[in-house]
Amino acid sequence: MEHNDLQALMSRLESLIGRVEQLKRQNGLLLAQEKTWREERASLIEKNEIARRKVESMISRLKALEQDS
Repeated sequence: MEHNDLQALMSRLESLIGRVEQLKRQNGLLLAQEKTWREERASLIEKNEIARRKVESMISRLKALEQDS
């Protein structure tokens, strides 16, 4: 292999290594975002469930009041 070919290959390898590192960083950020979104989703599901129970309870109380009248 000629010296220029070897330098070109080394340059390409360095470029690829840099790209791999960049992708690793991006992947780490995406995983962190996914974790945050999953936690937020779980929180919203829980809040929704609490609200649903409250509404069902209010409906039951209203029906009971209606029957007492």
